[in-house]
Amino acid sequence: MESIIKKLNWIYYGQMVIALIVLSAMYYAFSKGLYEPLDRMSQTGQMVQYIIIFDALLTIPLGLYIVKYFKPQTPEKYFKLAATRILLVSNSMPLGIFAFYWMGGYKSMLWVAAIAAIAWYFSKPTLGKMEEEMKPQDPNEETY
Repeated sequence: MESIIKKLNWIYYGQMVIALIVLSAMYYAFSKGLYEPLDRMSQTGQMVQYIIIFDALLTIPLGLYIVKYFKPQTPEKYFKLAATRILLVSNSMPLGIFAFYWMGGYKSMLWVAAIAAIAWYFSKPTLGKMEEEMKPQDPNEETY
């Protein structure tokens, strides 16, 4: 089980590396004036905003819920579901950062990236979380 957590941590921290690469590249391009910022009120700018916001609205809750819904019984299935959770939850981070710089520093896109980063934090794989999520749920147990 520890080897699965190590593999998941590679995916987990790999997503942060991707976000940092996007951040560095876009900051460099923005500061050097290598592109013309997109007008956020143009039709293209609004479409980009809608896509990124709807992506965050769909993938973050889905990613946080996917392991609980499918209740994996084997470590292999848990690995697939937990990796999917990490990828779904964190995909809005680089997209939000990219849109923030592409639109000339539009703070709403930075908020989307921040929300994805908070959700990404809660998807951190640990041995305790894996054991808890793989534990069979007793249907006769009371829930409050």
